[in-house]
Amino acid sequence: MYVGIDISKLWLDVAFRPSGETARFENTPSGIETLLERLRTDELKLVVVESTGGYEREVALKLGVEGVPLAVVNPRHVRDFAKALGKLAKTDKIDAAVIAHFAEAVGPQPQDPKSEDMLELQELVSRRKQLSQMLVSEQTRLHQARAKKVRTDVEETIKFLKKRLKNTETDIQDRLKKSEFWKEDMNLLTSVPGIGPVATMSIISSLPELGKLNRKQISALVGVAPLCRDSGNYHGKRTTWGGRANVRTALFMATLSAARFNPVIRRFYERLLAAGKAPMVALIACMRKLLTILNAILKTRTSWNLLPEQSVS
Repeated sequence: MYVGIDISKLWLDVAFRPSGETARFENTPSGIETLLERLRTDELKLVVVESTGGYEREVALKLGVEGVPLAVVNPRHVRDFAKALGKLAKTDKIDAAVIAHFAEAVGPQPQDPKSEDMLELQELVSRRKQLSQMLVSEQTRLHQARAKKVRTDVEETIKFLKKRLKNTETDIQDRLKKSEFWKEDMNLLTSVPGIGPVATMSIISSLPELGKLNRKQISALVGVAPLCRDSGNYHGKRTTWGGRANVRTALFMATLSAARFNPVIRRFYERLLAAGKAPMVALIACMRKLLTILNAILKTRTSWNLLPEQSVS
């Protein structure tokens, strides 16, 4: 049995394959428990939900605790699948049926269950990002403001946002240090020149697969692996696409620093420039190399200074 769940603020619309049966449950603790009773069967193969910006977290947590095989997928992938099937209409019931069909036909890999600690960490990191974006917006408004009262108001808002940002970062650091496993991960990652606290927060919260996959798999997951664009006699330029944007952004900023202060990344960057590569192309290649190094560090549980030379060369 394959199950697709379309999640909204109030409802869980569920479709079952191959039976084609559908059902609706309230998106409440009691509604989720009723759904779990329906899923407690040996016939269950996979449950798929879309990443909906937060509404799926409680369902994912409860299903994970019960050991239900669950995959949280990108909504774009499901929508593209629906278009390929010619299903252009969109309702909650139709969406649930499409997700269930996607689960059966594509069979995405079930994810490791997330704990409440991990979900809380992810929310804190997400909140930090929101505060940073609001701070940048207010700083832009300060440059544009001319009226004295407006400037004063914006300056007070900036002061408030800076304080909230600092407090949130402290909360994240405290959360990471309370867990011995996360604390060790944080120490291993920050041992690499160029990887600071901000990059570490994003990587630990948004890339739990780091250290568990090979270098090609982790590069594709983040979105820094070059993709082919060939057809017949045409051979297009390799480009990067997709992946986890928040991790990629943090990794890009870390690479800018590593290209200056990390001797391995700096030599690699300079060698690519000398070979005629464009600066941005060289930086993307450095991002991929830095990610490979981080993956090796967590896989071997070895800090930067003790990592074998062949792993970083």
